Amino acid sequence: MNLQVTSYNLRFNNRQQPSVLAQPYYGPCLLPSGSRNYTCVDENKVDCFVKQGESSLPYLAEILKYSNNEAQITETLYIINSMLDNGVGGIDKMYPVLSRFNNTESANIQTFLAGIYRKIQVPDAFGPLVKMLIKNSMKPQNTNFDPNEEIGGAILSYLSERFRNDKLS
Repeated sequence: MNLQVTSYNLRFNNRQQPSVLAQPYYGPCLLPSGSRNYTCVDENKVDCFVKQGESSLPYLAEILKYSNNEAQITETLYIINSMLDNGVGGIDKMYPVLSRFNNTESANIQTFLAGIYRKIQVPDAFGPLVKMLIKNSMKPQNTNFDPNEEIGGAILSYLSERFRNDKLS
């Protein structure tokens, strides 16, 4: 599979640069730190994978299968989440690879994993979500955001009458 993903440096020709929040980010994945409670990912890289759709899933699965780098895993989960938002199918079949991270201590990985599980609604993911929430409640993480918000939301979506009725129709 030939996936060409490149990073670009953002250059501004004008004298005033836009605010940090207004400009797109191009570069390596930056995990939340300090007062920034969000992850920065290379938007060109994300767009490249999203445009390739389902054909890029085997490549992303290989990254998730072998990587132990938190930033790389978080970025890959972000890409998969963006693909779900854009209607890419087949991601539910990636549960065996995604489940590798069900016991992670990383708040970043937990947050994106819960968001993906919320959208794909694989029945096997419900138990690990509950386990994550209980484990985090017993041993709170020292982060500048709360992964339990996304984990709890994912659990509620599994229990929601709205989702249950959608699955029956």
